[in-house]
Formats: sequence, C-alpha cells, structure tokens
Amino acid sequence: MVIRIGIIGKTNTGKTTFFNSATLASTEISTYPFTTKKPQNGTAQAITLCVHMEFNVQCEPNHSKCVDGWRYIPIELIDLPGLIKDAWKGKGLGNQFLSIAAQSDALLHVVDCSGSIDATGKISEPGSGDPVSDFADIEEELVMWYQKILEGNRDKLSKNIRDGVEQVDALTELYQGIGVKKSHVIQALKTTGLEETAFDDFEMGQTKEFAKILRKISKPTLIVANKIDVPGADENFNRLRERYNEVITVPASADSELTLRRAEQQDLIKYSPGSEQFDVIKPEDLNEKQSNALNFIKQDIMGEYMRTGVQFAINVTVFKLLKMNAIFPVADETNLSDKKGRVLPDLFLLKDGATVKNLANEIHTDLSKGLLHAKDLRYNLRLPTHYQLRDRDVISLVSATKKSTG
Repeated sequence: MVIRIGIIGKTNTGKTTFFNSATLASTEISTYPFTTKKPQNGTAQAITLCVHMEFNVQCEPNHSKCVDGWRYIPIELIDLPGLIKDAWKGKGLGNQFLSIAAQSDALLHVVDCSGSIDATGKISEPGSGDPVSDFADIEEELVMWYQKILEGNRDKLSKNIRDGVEQVDALTELYQGIGVKKSHVIQALKTTGLEETAFDDFEMGQTKEFAKILRKISKPTLIVANKIDVPGADENFNRLRERYNEVITVPASADSELTLRRAEQQDLIKYSPGSEQFDVIKPEDLNEKQSNALNFIKQDIMGEYMRTGVQFAINVTVFKLLKMNAIFPVADETNLSDKKGRVLPDLFLLKDGATVKNLANEIHTDLSKGLLHAKDLRYNLRLPTHYQLRDRDVISLVSATKKSTG
C-alpha cells in the first residue's frame, strides 16, 4: 500500500517549504494567502534500516532504493491549501482542502513556532503570533467538518437505523468516504461513552465530542513546530508540547532542510535526509552566503536539535503514528531473491498486526487463496498464515497456487 500524508496548517507556516524539502519539488513559495491554490502531490520517503547487511548480501531494490544501508520507501506527500476560519462552511478553499485531507492516512500539522504570523495567517513580527492558538484553530475546523457530516445527515442516518442497519455500521458508512473504518467508529463511541446511546438521543455537544474523537483516531496527526531556528521559537515549542502533550511535536527547520537538499543536489555537500550531520565536499565552490547558511545549520540547528526535523517527522508519522512495519518478501529463500534473481527487491509497509495472510494479499490475491504457510528466513521458522508479522521480517510464502512473491 502507498501511504498518503497530508500537510495542513495556516498560510505562511512553511508548509510548502516542508513539502519542497521532502520531495525536492519546486512549488511556489510566497507570503501571499493561498499561494498553494490546489493540492500539490509529490513523492517523499520513509527511511528504515535495510536487512541486506545482516544477511551479508547486496540488495537490488525494485521500487525503493538503498543508500549506505538505509532503505528509502516511497510515500505520497500532499501539500494542502492553508485553512482559514470557517473553512468547514466552505469559506476560502475549505471544501477542496477537506476533500483531499479525507484521503490522507495521517496529517502533518505545520505551525509557525516562531509566532511570525497573525491569527489570519498573515506575516507579522516574530513573537507576536501564537502557534498554540493556530493549532487549535485548525483543529476546530477539522472537528466541525466531522460534526457537519453527522449533523447534516441526521435524517438519513436515523432512517437507516430504523430500517435495521446496525448503528455502528450506519455511522461507518456515513464516514467511509473520508477513510473512517468500523474500528474507528467503535473506538470513538466507546471513548465518548455513547456505545449504548441510541443515535436519535445524541445531543449537539455529544456529536461534537464524537466528531473530535473520531477525527483524532481516523487521521493521526503530528505537530511540526517549524521555524525553530528563529529566536524565541524554543519557548513556543515548549508551550506546544505542554498544551498538546498527547500529540507528538517535532521541532523543525524546513528552510534548513531545503538548503541542505539543494546543496546536496549540486554536489556541494554529502547529506542524507534525516542525518545528524553533513560534509562539505567543495568548500571552494561555496559563496559567502552559502557558507554562512551551512555554518548556521551545522551550529544552530544540528548542534541544538540534532537534525532539521523534516525527515524525522515523516519517519515518526509512518512508523510510530501509523504503526507500519517494513516487511521483505522473497521467492527464493536460498538466495533471498525474486524469480528474476533480484536480491531483496521488495519491501512492503504493513500495519502493525498484519498477518502472513495479509502479506500474501498485498502481493497477489491468487497467492493468498492457496496460501499454506510462510517461512521466517532470519530464524528459519515455519509460520502459520495467522502469524502477525514484525518489523524487518524477511519472509518467503508457500502457496498451493505456486505464485511467486516477486
């Protein structure tokens, strides 16, 4: 499965810079409201350790790449238009934003940690804005959007339940267009204490609380505290972490990451996304401005926060928030290769709890139909089809249909 992550936030928080630094796109960056007028899609990577060194082989990635022992797994990143107040009512680019956000598996909420934008998203003096309130404003829009879906369909929902549809199923059907699963609805009802309450008895306050919990469960969100390099931003970063202690908050400087990625493209430095250091290759080719920028990043960003935060935010979202495991399936267990002889060519990201059967389904439905068992090639163990896979498992599947895994 391809993971889709949406980047949300107010205008001028650095969303597009984050997007560009992660995808090496050249999307317009401006201080004008709604510079991002329509969603921009790009390919970023989640990065995990490759298993090839452990097995003492040289891998030949098919749809990913391996650099210095790290496997880069493509994911889809979406830069969404900035939200404004009452976007849930359709104001600004609200409808377009919300329809695309619905298709995301998780959200990166970028805030201007330096407080350099006002409540409307316009550029202001550093420290004059409030990133804590900015985060709350956007969250309120998302919750209101979820509640609007429910309240706007009360009659239809009530009729379906009266006609014999289970309440959980009726609610799931209502929200399925925005990626909500039955398990999300069940958990939200349980958390809000509405499990035993008939839908017709849901009060307005209860539907809002249900919407709030359902939004949080169905669209896991990480806060990107951007512009951490601006003086005073560290205080706002601490405030964000204290106020929203249930949300992972990552300090970041998207502008610094973009500088490093561009310099790396020009062969001026050696740098891997997410790394805690970089090496200048051609110092004689750097002008004074470039040299000063790189020194600043080395001392004030990496020296203080270890990394720029961009790649780290993506990795945390994929592997912690979405709880994905990297699974390496092979056809030939002796050579760890597919039928074409490529060594460890494939890598699948599967949700924690996914089974051998789920892996077979991802590879080919016919393979799943005749699935007999699997083999863990690290420990030479035979695995039943219901075995729950673990991160970085190397697996060969045995099927009566004799379909290959690659």
